[in-house]
Amino acid sequence: MTLLEQHAPIQTLSPAVEDFILRFQLQQPRQPAPALRGTRHAAVLIPIICRPEPTLLLTRRSDQLRKHAGQVAFPGGAADACDASIIATALREAQEEVAIPPEQVYVLGTLSPQDSSSGFRVTPVVGLLPVDVPLHPAEEEVAELFEMPLREAFDLARYHPLDIHRRGIHHRVYLSWYQQQFVWGLTAAIIRQLAGQVEV
Repeated sequence: MTLLEQHAPIQTLSPAVEDFILRFQLQQPRQPAPALRGTRHAAVLIPIICRPEPTLLLTRRSDQLRKHAGQVAFPGGAADACDASIIATALREAQEEVAIPPEQVYVLGTLSPQDSSSGFRVTPVVGLLPVDVPLHPAEEEVAELFEMPLREAFDLARYHPLDIHRRGIHHRVYLSWYQQQFVWGLTAAIIRQLAGQVEV
């Protein structure tokens, strides 16, 4: 049994969701995976809620956290030795942070890993969620949950590049706003990566 078969499929899909799934499954990444420096593995779940117009589920991290406080992020974190796979890491972290039941996630696949500023090699895992999935953010980690329509998230014109140099290495980060939320860094890079994958 594959990991996909272990999760209950979403029963009713809108044309917009079906189109997204088809594009994701048929398209190859547009660019080769970059050379990665991170040695510690981590994963994030890209939760797509299957509304008639699908949305991305995003979190705003607690202001009390020691690292990346207040930043917009996908649920995720470092891999544990007990995780069966990097996909299992993403599902476990999503359950811990947002109480998303793993059996409610229909995993479509993964994107190429990306380096994080904290030294992790982060694998984005794309998963579909039913509209009625229960969500309960862990107060100590998550200050807020919000949804961003895929149509808006994939509008590359909303992301503004910023080139920075740190420790002799060039980095390009992208900055964007959605309503009152500041979306930037690795989260913005992952959204742009997914947009490129489905060629929106």
